[in-house]
This record gives sequence, structure tokens and C-alpha cells, in this order.
Amino acid sequence: MDCQKVAPDRWGTGIEQQRKADLGNGCYLNPIMSGDHPDPTIIKDGDDYYMTFSSFDDTRGLMIWHSRDLVNWQPIGPALTIPIDVISTPELIKYQDKFYIYFTTNRVLDATGTKRKTLYVVTADDIHGPWDAPRDVGLKDPPSDPGHIVGEDGKRYLFMSGGNRVQLSDDGLKTVGRMEVVYSGWQYPQEWDVESFSQEGPKMLHHGDYFYMVLAEGGPAGPPTGHMVIAARSRSIDGPWENSPYNPIIRTQDRSEKWWSRGHATLIEGPDKLWYMVYHGYENGFMTLGRQTLLEPIKWTEDGWFTSSNLDVGKPIPKPSGGEAVEHGMAFSDSFSFDLIPSRWHFFHASPTEQQRIKLINGKLQLSARGTSPSNSSPLTLNTGDLAYQVEVTMHVSPEAQAGLLLFYNQKLYAGLAFNQEGMVLHRSGMDQDEKKPPHIVNNRLRIRMVNNRNIVTFYTQSGASDWIKYPVQMEVSGYHHNVADDFLSLRPALYASGLGVATFSDFSYKALP
Repeated sequence: MDCQKVAPDRWGTGIEQQRKADLGNGCYLNPIMSGDHPDPTIIKDGDDYYMTFSSFDDTRGLMIWHSRDLVNWQPIGPALTIPIDVISTPELIKYQDKFYIYFTTNRVLDATGTKRKTLYVVTADDIHGPWDAPRDVGLKDPPSDPGHIVGEDGKRYLFMSGGNRVQLSDDGLKTVGRMEVVYSGWQYPQEWDVESFSQEGPKMLHHGDYFYMVLAEGGPAGPPTGHMVIAARSRSIDGPWENSPYNPIIRTQDRSEKWWSRGHATLIEGPDKLWYMVYHGYENGFMTLGRQTLLEPIKWTEDGWFTSSNLDVGKPIPKPSGGEAVEHGMAFSDSFSFDLIPSRWHFFHASPTEQQRIKLINGKLQLSARGTSPSNSSPLTLNTGDLAYQVEVTMHVSPEAQAGLLLFYNQKLYAGLAFNQEGMVLHRSGMDQDEKKPPHIVNNRLRIRMVNNRNIVTFYTQSGASDWIKYPVQMEVSGYHHNVADDFLSLRPALYASGLGVATFSDFSYKALP
């Protein structure tokens, strides 16, 4: 079958009709991980693949996923269970039977909000955990984007953004010596539309006679043609580094393409012994979903370089053969249980005591109120990846509390519908607007349905056995994304409780729509 001739935009369907890449006919259609999964870092361990991503403001963070065919992925669980601020650009590796994740974050140092950028590592003897607490590796004011490699000298190194490199101790838990700049990047044509030079994301590979550095330039957002994948190589870990004659290996050429801002790639050998790149990109028309994870075949050249296979990543691609397909994704419905909460629900901007706000009672989520609105209440969010979906939940609030169902981007930008004892509250463009209390709210209990149909959002309310009532205000939310509100996040279904007292959520359901 010529996969590229299969009709595009017809994903497979999985749990709750969620879209999945595997088409079931020997082809797959990107993304392999829909929704907000930026900065993918991937390893192969025998016949198994493991991957994690930048989790930024999510707590719990660094969710690890497992696959055996590079296309279908199952969640294992988070490597981080405590708030540690904005978690970015991780590097997952296995070294001498131990797993490591290196990542950077801005750590709050004192009550005034002073921060310091810190490079951390967490380790585990088993990929399923337990993972130990984060350790500061001792690098002052580090760049981001660590990429691990063992040199020909047997020593361990981290390459980082800006062409920097630092040596690690043999146990990988601290840095040795000073950081130094070892690579100056590749200069793209000045007339290209890019966000910024932004040399970042070096992912390292020792293959054949060379060390390869695969990295991004052009900035991860901004113009859709900015982010790109480039490569350099050297026979020694100490250089000199020679730029690939095939640079850029991949780049969005035109805004009409299906996938924008493609970059931050890692090379990986597939179960079929062929080679692939895993990287992130924005979906044209759906920057609201954040940066999603794509898989693209590569070719090794006779002169020892690699190139893209020049397939259209917006159309179906031949699936790697030889690997077992695990069940892809996870269900979101009826997810208020202790074993499901860590994988599905994530607090935004969590405080160290945020988890104590949750009580799970007979399939219901009781959430202690915090703050005065979604902007300061640390909502619970779901990382969904469908173009259209419907969410429903029943809410009951104590007399001084307020609860709502949201599409939440960050504390500055959200949309949703909430209620309290006094009436309804409409959230639009990050603003809160009190509404008159509909007569069908009884005993401070209400069921709300939210339909997000390709960025057109509609709310419905229901009390008891009454019919659904369409809320008279609809919203268009395609602009709720990074180029408008910063932060490199995604627009997500969310629950919040503000004011005093508690809100109880029950009978939560999610389903993707055609």
C-alpha cells in the first residue's frame, strides 16, 4: 500500500473515540502523541521504547510513556510527584542499568519570588519507579536542553543550548569543571521567516565512526516556518563539529502545510531496524493543542550523514514493522480514583501542599476551594489531543464556594462556565463576568456540558432529570495559545474551585467527536 495516497485527516480511533496515529492498515498518521507533548526525549531498551516530555506547570510531572512500535503509546506514570516549578526540556537516558532524567527549571528561592535556573536529575533502577527526589547537579545558571552522551574517553557529558557542554561525574549526579561553548550552530539564510536563532535542544548519538548532534534552530514558536532540525558531527566528543550539508534536515516551508514549527528531534532505531526522528510541531489551525509529537522516517547516506525521507508528514506514512501495538492512550471518563488521578489530572502552578486539596470519596472528587477565580485557584487540567470533544461533569458547591468547567490555557487566558450560590459566572478571554442565576439550579448542584468543536465552544447546563439548556453565549478560542499568551502550553479542559469551602465533582465523562 502507498500510505501517502491514503486519504489524510482520517485518524484511527481508540479509547473514547480519541484519535490515534495507527490506522490499522500498515500506515500511521501524525501525531503519534496528540495534545501537548513538547520536547520529546526517547530511548530504546531492548524491544521497548520509553518517552517523556516537558511538563512545564503540570504537577505531577514528567509523565513516562511506553511503546513497542513507536506509534502506539501507553502511560506508565509520572517521574515527579512533587511541585518543582516549570519543568522543561528533559533528557531521558539509560546508563549502566539505571535510568536518568535530566531537566531544567526555575526554582523559587525565597518569599519574594526570586528564582534561579537549576539543572536537576532524577534516577530510578526501574523505569516504572520509584524515582528518587530531584538533585541539583551543581551547575550555576545553566542553559536549558540537556543532551547526554558518553565520549570516546568513557566520560559522561551534557550538551546544552547555545552550543554549551559540561562534563558529568561518573555517577551522573553532579557536574565536573566548567561549562564551555563547543559549537556555534548553522547559519540559515537571512531572508527566512524565523522567530530567533535559538540554537537549542541538542540530542546526541554515537553511530558508526561519528558523534552526531541533532538540534533545533529558528525558535519553537512565532512564524510557522521558524523551527527547524539541523545536524552536525565529529569523530571526537571534543570536536571539531562539521555541519551537515543537508541542513536543514526538516523545516516547514510554507504556512499552508499541515505541521508548523517542526523541531527538537531525537534519532531512534525502529523495531524494523530502520531509523526515525521523533520531534514536536504545531498543528495548522490548532496551536491551542500545544506542540504535539511526530514521527518521521530518515535515511542514512553513503557519506555517513542522514536526511529526511521527504515524505509529507501531514499524510499517512508506512508504520514501522516488527513491533507489538500496545493499547494507545488513556481514558479520561470516570477517572476520580487514586490509581488514575496521577496520570490524568494535573494541577497548574501547584503549591507544595496542592495535593492535600483533593479527597476521593466513592468515585467523587472533593476539591478544597482556593483563590477567587481560575487565575489563582490552580485548576486541575486534562491534556487532551482531539480536534473536537465533549466533556460533562456534575458539580456541587458548599455555600461560599464557586466551581466551574473550563478551557484553561494559563492564569491570563481561559474560558468557561461556573456557578456559586448567587448565580452563574461566565469566563471569557481570561475575564470573569457574573450572570443571573438560572432557575433550574437546585441545592447548589449542576451538571455542565462543554463542547469544543474545532475551537468553537458551547456550554449546556442540566439540573436533575431536566433537559439540557444551551447557554446563550458561545466562544471562539483558536487564539488561546503561546503566540498570544506565552508559556508554551495548551488549551485544556479543567476543573476549578474557588472561594471558601469545597466543591465536589462526579460523573465525569469525556468523548471525542467526529
